[in-house]
Amino acid sequence: MSILENMRLAISGLKTSKMRALLTMLGIIIGIGSVIAIVTVGNSLSASMTSSMSSMGVRNITINLRQSGSQGGGPGFPAQMDDSSKISTAMIDALIAKYPDDIAAVSLTQNVGSGTAKDGSLYANVSINGANPGYVDANSPTMLTGRFITDRDMERKKYVAVVSDKLVGNMFGGDTESALGQKVKVYTDKQIMAFTIVGVYEYEASSFAGTESEQEISTDFMIPVTLAKKLAKAGNNYQSFTLVSSETADSTALSANIETFFKKYYDEDSKFTVSARSMESMISTMTEMLSTVQIAIAAIAAISLLVGGIGVMNIMLVSVTERTREIGTRKALGARSSAIRAQFIVESMIICLIGGVIGVILGIVLGMVGANILNAPATASVPVIVIAVAFSMVIGVFFGYYPANKAAKLDPIEALRYE
Repeated sequence: MSILENMRLAISGLKTSKMRALLTMLGIIIGIGSVIAIVTVGNSLSASMTSSMSSMGVRNITINLRQSGSQGGGPGFPAQMDDSSKISTAMIDALIAKYPDDIAAVSLTQNVGSGTAKDGSLYANVSINGANPGYVDANSPTMLTGRFITDRDMERKKYVAVVSDKLVGNMFGGDTESALGQKVKVYTDKQIMAFTIVGVYEYEASSFAGTESEQEISTDFMIPVTLAKKLAKAGNNYQSFTLVSSETADSTALSANIETFFKKYYDEDSKFTVSARSMESMISTMTEMLSTVQIAIAAIAAISLLVGGIGVMNIMLVSVTERTREIGTRKALGARSSAIRAQFIVESMIICLIGGVIGVILGIVLGMVGANILNAPATASVPVIVIAVAFSMVIGVFFGYYPANKAAKLDPIEALRYE
């Protein structure tokens, strides 16, 4: 018998006992579906996180001053830190002078705190943050109108601000052009300040943003970092800053060079050390962690494939018992043992293949639903789908061989006498 003829016989047999075939496939469907769904959700989450982190700047390097001995790349700041121990602008200038071809820009920031911009009954929640011109290179805000903070603003510590289109929508009817030059008062717990709007940027919600209403969303209210330092009474030095490497620079190598550069400033002060971590290395680390977790969960889910394979073997053994007389008749008419064996292996493969295809479809659907719940773009892995279908066929061969071999070895006379 040809393979096509064996396939037709197998499909015909499945049609006559649809419920039994479906129950036999169930383990395969659940196993393949679980693996595909987990991989799809994992890939979607990984792509979303990578996209979010990349939007912060793939060439960014974050430099932190932390306590010696603190784990990881986090700041590890003490409750009170003397300004003289922090990184000074002179140190930063010396760093730029040492690696002029590798450093494209330096972003300096200072958080002042949260507040509310008010004008009568109109208001907008804001987070007041100081920034320098290098902030644009590090964060790439989309400017809708006006300009960003300039060196002149910083030198004069001018009360100017770059605000979001959300603030303009809440307080100026959404007209970004007319908002330029307008005065806006910001109320904090400690003071009331008036700023002149010089620029408007487009607010971009984070993938991990909450569910606040449009009115309640808090957006960044950017002011000159020198003014922010003064308002926050934070001194003139910095606990951390962000550096943007040039397109030709190796971010990983530059990070190591930065740590070496700052060692000479903190060799005598063993309490503190400077760490430099590139966004590229953080994205790579995050992706590896997600992949490891994804593989581990997928491996656990794949255990159900073993259960499904045992189910296939069981049903094929039952099928051999039910068709003993048929096998005896065929062998009596001259059918070879290899043909009998091939018939049952093909039937087992067909069961697993159909179950695998159904599992793939179910897995993709569940994966897309899971990705949508996480607000991440659904990303199904084609190689994993191909491997899953191929693996289901391998399961068919592996677990179908024993019943097929048992059928092939039946004595035709004994088989014909079987009741």
